[in-house]
Amino acid sequence: MASTADFKKGMTIRLEGELMTLFDFQHVKPGKGGAFVRTKFKRLKDRAVIDKTFRAGEKIEVVWMEQKKMQYLYKEENLFHFMDTETYEQISLPLSLLSDSVPYLKENEEVFVKFAEGEPVSIDIPTFCELTVVDTEPGVKGDTAQGGSKPAILETGLKVTVPLFINVGDTIKVDTRTAKYIERV
Repeated sequence: MASTADFKKGMTIRLEGELMTLFDFQHVKPGKGGAFVRTKFKRLKDRAVIDKTFRAGEKIEVVWMEQKKMQYLYKEENLFHFMDTETYEQISLPLSLLSDSVPYLKENEEVFVKFAEGEPVSIDIPTFCELTVVDTEPGVKGDTAQGGSKPAILETGLKVTVPLFINVGDTIKVDTRTAKYIERV
């Protein structure tokens, strides 16, 4: 058990029988009345956003999360298959658990799969990933002086805006938090 004073972004709790991850909170001390905490959670089973207000000091049940390094193998319909790099055990995760991470998954890449009470609940991907450009308009010589940009499609299907000097076949670094181009690799 923990108190609302122990809230940290990313912590997983059990609320109303459901596993939820805290992604935003704000302590509020009004001029009149008791202090409280406004929170936003993502329900792990379906990624729904839940707003909840707690009284200051209220007790909550924190769930212990285990993290395993696993290799992404392949996608089959709406299932994504991963293999534990130590035991070679394979698991399949539904698209609903990976929704934000899918555009950055490349076969044979290693990610961290989070487990709560033995059940896989989400994956952590690196902050930056390197992807190859598979489609973009060719840059015209002389157009790069003003630092313009153009759309590009990457090997995983992700669409990003890149500088004019980027061509098909180039590998670029992308920030997985913002889906923005960082640099050419």
